[in-house]
Amino acid sequence: MRVLSDLSALLRLGRFRRLFAVRIASQCADGLFQIGLATLFFFSPERQNSPAEVAVAFAVLLAPFTLVGPWAGVFLDRWRRRQVLLVANIIRAGVSVATGVLVLTSPSGLDLGWPVYVSALVALSINRFLLSALSAGLPHVVSGPLLLTANSLIPTLGAVAAGVGAAAGLALGLVLPSGRPKDAAAVIAAALIMTIAAALATRLEPHELGPRDTAGPAPLRHALARIAGELGTGARYLARRATPGQALVVMAFHRFLFGVSVVASILIARNHLADPGDTAGGLAVFAELAAATAVGFAASIPLTPLVSPLIGPQRWIVVCLVLGALGQVPLLIGGITLATMLASGAIVGLAAQSAKIAVDTIVQRDTEDAYRGRAFALYDVLYNSGFVAAAALGALVLPDDGAALIVFAALGGAYLGAAVLFGFYSARGARDVRT
Repeated sequence: MRVLSDLSALLRLGRFRRLFAVRIASQCADGLFQIGLATLFFFSPERQNSPAEVAVAFAVLLAPFTLVGPWAGVFLDRWRRRQVLLVANIIRAGVSVATGVLVLTSPSGLDLGWPVYVSALVALSINRFLLSALSAGLPHVVSGPLLLTANSLIPTLGAVAAGVGAAAGLALGLVLPSGRPKDAAAVIAAALIMTIAAALATRLEPHELGPRDTAGPAPLRHALARIAGELGTGARYLARRATPGQALVVMAFHRFLFGVSVVASILIARNHLADPGDTAGGLAVFAELAAATAVGFAASIPLTPLVSPLIGPQRWIVVCLVLGALGQVPLLIGGITLATMLASGAIVGLAAQSAKIAVDTIVQRDTEDAYRGRAFALYDVLYNSGFVAAAALGALVLPDDGAALIVFAALGGAYLGAAVLFGFYSARGARDVRT
């Protein structure tokens, strides 16, 4: 089978294995850290979540990085990306330890509020910077037809690793007694794995992940002064190039629709499928919904490299948008139950991750290396903006228990509309751009 032979060929590449190990360790730590945040922000006894409170939590975590994120791309086109993987993981580990100490030293029953929001914001912002460096460096260890398979394997198994980390965080919560040690366990464990990821990054040579040409050590103020202009140049390049610019737009819209589903799922797990007063029960339900989505993510690993080369990544994105629409059908037919939410989550997860793989491939394949750092920084901005916009919409249209069939019907219609527009109007090949 071609997929298995490609995977075997990838795993025989030493540099790929080393980069892959960094990704897996980093995202396992992400899962641990984020499940700790989920417990504190959405499933702690001190909080009674409404759509507006969920929207504020997502905005605090993601909106500031949406504003700061573009600055990262300019430096990713200058700094050695291997060094970024090393230093970013060390800093994240330090922030995670600080977060754990903050939780441990706070009295039980006290809403931790803004101090944890700020530390979480720093850690997640660095994480997005790190993932951009991983994506921009991938073409330096894999090339040719294997790049599509690599795009399927690294981000998707990275997401699965995040799910494993989240499951480990939930297991810690079940084993440990209630109290601040239980709340802090996941983020402290995440710091340990982030340190391991930093150590794994040292197995790569400092120059191995590019960029091929790096600017001299210009004064920081000069570099910062050029950032806006260079990002504008990068955005104009992507738009003129056609395929990567269009892929980023459709990814942002897909992320927006997926975000609405996630916000609704949090509220449904917290306030509809569990007793609103039973935060542990709500977290357990949400873990089941997240696991179903992870199954969809995992299914995209063999499916995308099998189908996408046959029909092309643009057409595969159209198929994924149609799958997103089909993911709303179980809810519209069977109502909002645990079974229908699990089915919907698996289908929407498959659609979301498969489309992301195709977008990653298009952006990497059709973007010159000198622009890849900026491309993936803009990618992160659009990715996070879509989720923040989804949280804002959820605050306006979702009830406190998240159970609004009309919203899921609207999501289905939006998926189909996007499929039609992208299917008819997207470019099939990158345009030649002189730089």
